[in-house]
Amino acid sequence: MSTDTLACPAREEIHIETVLHALADSVRLEIVRQLARGDEIACGALDVPVSKSTLTHHLRILREAGITTTRQQGTIRLQSLRRADLDLLFPGLLDGVLAAKR
Repeated sequence: MSTDTLACPAREEIHIETVLHALADSVRLEIVRQLARGDEIACGALDVPVSKSTLTHHLRILREAGITTTRQQGTIRLQSLRRADLDLLFPGLLDGVLAAKR
């Protein structure tokens, strides 16, 4: 089975302004919280109160900001958090965001 990773910025192309903008949305923040609990999650397994097309929009924003990667495996898109890259670039940012009250 073929797997492809959708385009996302290289580590050196990730900017704090873009990351903070992406994390400022409550739906995207919830997606990041869910991704932080595991390795990869299929789009359909994310528990957020939005339509499928709106979820696709939020996932694109996260991917283009450099927060997540998306891997296509057959008909399934798997999301994962770029934790190592974000921790290297912005130490403590994800820990602080994830620890914040909802």
